[in-house]
Amino acid sequence: MTTIGNIAKHIRTKNAGPFWVTIDIFCSDNEKYELLKNSRAGKKETYEKVYSVDKNDIQLYFLPNLNVIKVSFPRPQIQGNKYEYDMHFGQQYVDLLNIEL
Repeated sequence: MTTIGNIAKHIRTKNAGPFWVTIDIFCSDNEKYELLKNSRAGKKETYEKVYSVDKNDIQLYFLPNLNVIKVSFPRPQIQGNKYEYDMHFGQQYVDLLNIEL
């Protein structure tokens, strides 16, 4: 079983201002980048399911020169909202680690 977490060198989730979040999936080389790009990691539907966000609101960028996949979407709660559970969205990458390619 090969997962996103097995292939990616590093995955970072963070806030991109009070209304958006971003996910950066870093790969160590072009081969791993292409593998992830052509797998579930490169599909909006994956992030729609994992983060309960409409795929039409998801922005997906492929940065081959850096071997990075970047994903941005609106925050489920505005940063600082009284129902906020992760102010910096920094722990949310964990949900991606075990997704099979």
